[in-house]
Amino acid sequence: MSSTATSNPSSQPAPLVRFSYLLSTICGVCSATMIVLAVLITCQMIFVRAILNESTIWQTEAVVYLMVGATLLGLPYVQRLRGHVSVDLLPMLLPPNMRKSLIALTLIASIIVTGIMLFYGFEQWYVAYERNWKSDTVWGVRLWIPYLALPVGFAVFLIQLLIDLYGVLSGADDSLELKGHS
Repeated sequence: MSSTATSNPSSQPAPLVRFSYLLSTICGVCSATMIVLAVLITCQMIFVRAILNESTIWQTEAVVYLMVGATLLGLPYVQRLRGHVSVDLLPMLLPPNMRKSLIALTLIASIIVTGIMLFYGFEQWYVAYERNWKSDTVWGVRLWIPYLALPVGFAVFLIQLLIDLYGVLSGADDSLELKGHS
């Protein structure tokens, strides 16, 4: 079973939980694909510059957009796998009920910040779409395309955080809780 195993291994996660895991996994696959594409484009760019002695037009911009998009779309998948950096010295010193409260408080703070980022990310994407903004380069990318990673990444991340909070508060998911000293 994955790192998101519930406290009762015989029970299946609720449909909404499975759906959020699916969304997070799709984002993770997209993120990994974007990183591979960025590496391939970088190799092509090096070949064009060093071997063919020609200038590049779109490669640098594409790599930047792909890496930023991969970061944003990777957020929910990393959260699902519990891969974000955490400092657990203080929680390890707390009794289990206070640990659970601290985890819930941290998730609530993360949900608030992510909700704000989603709001402004959506607004940025929408303005770029409505005004047909393009990058100020020769390539002239329609900016709504790379900006789409903002609302999508933060929306799925927010869903994953809400599912995690539900799991902690209901006791359905103990994978966020520390199993240290009591």
